[in-house]
Amino acid sequence: MTQRIGIDLGGTKIDCALLSEAGEVQHSMRVETPQGYDAIVREIAAQAWAAQQVAGGKASIGIGSPGSQSPLTGLWRNSNIVACNGKPFAADLAAAIGQPVKLENDANCFALSEALDGAGKGSGTVAFFTVGTALGGGLVINGRLHVGANAEAAEFGHTGLPWPTDGEWPPLPCFCGKRGCAEQYVSGTGLARDYKVATGHALPGKEIVKRARFGETEAKAALARLQDRLARVAANLVAVIDPDVFVIGGGLSTLPELVEELPPLIAHYSFSGSAQVKVLRAAHGETSGVLGAARLWD
Repeated sequence: MTQRIGIDLGGTKIDCALLSEAGEVQHSMRVETPQGYDAIVREIAAQAWAAQQVAGGKASIGIGSPGSQSPLTGLWRNSNIVACNGKPFAADLAAAIGQPVKLENDANCFALSEALDGAGKGSGTVAFFTVGTALGGGLVINGRLHVGANAEAAEFGHTGLPWPTDGEWPPLPCFCGKRGCAEQYVSGTGLARDYKVATGHALPGKEIVKRARFGETEAKAALARLQDRLARVAANLVAVIDPDVFVIGGGLSTLPELVEELPPLIAHYSFSGSAQVKVLRAAHGETSGVLGAARLWD
């Protein structure tokens, strides 16, 4: 099949796109994510059917979703869309749609899109961060997703925050049941929590960034801590996989602190203290997820 359908399931919306053989978007739609597992499966199937009508019934289907499938049980797990956890999500989607599907973690879909024809195109090893409400990750090596034997590779948000400072102790609890996970610090949620601890005022991340741009000392300090923490996470990955490029996506990827200004800090924390690190902003923005899902059959 030369036409490809990509579907990106998120906590608030579901995106669908049909790509031509040349990779051009032939059809797209977006709907709100319904409540409940059965409703989610039905809505994804409805989007897939609508796109197949445009494709003349000749398109592969790839789907991205928070979480991952257990290689042992085939059940979906670790999703912030909790209704999907513990369910045979891929099998139920294939049955509802009426054809085989490929289901993959949404951050992995972002990474695949950016590695194949986005900011990481032409690079051998691409490490991807999606920095938004949480911290997601993906790893593509020589054009192929690396998911690992347990489908747990590149869960960068659930690695421990490296080299914690006195102010980062004791480690914060994470929804996964452990403490000190990087996403509790390197995320929009982490930025808001950090600012509140420092100032006593609860503000959303966007407002903190706005205040920093207007010169507020506390907001600028919170952004600096966020930047430093992401640099430490990235330097840890340099010590393990030393990628050709880091690609940064997600809602906070517009910040120069997390892209253009990051390489010297990563170098500072690297083993040599002088690693030459390339950091780029995602080329496709929020569409990377649906585009990467469509490429799962490539």
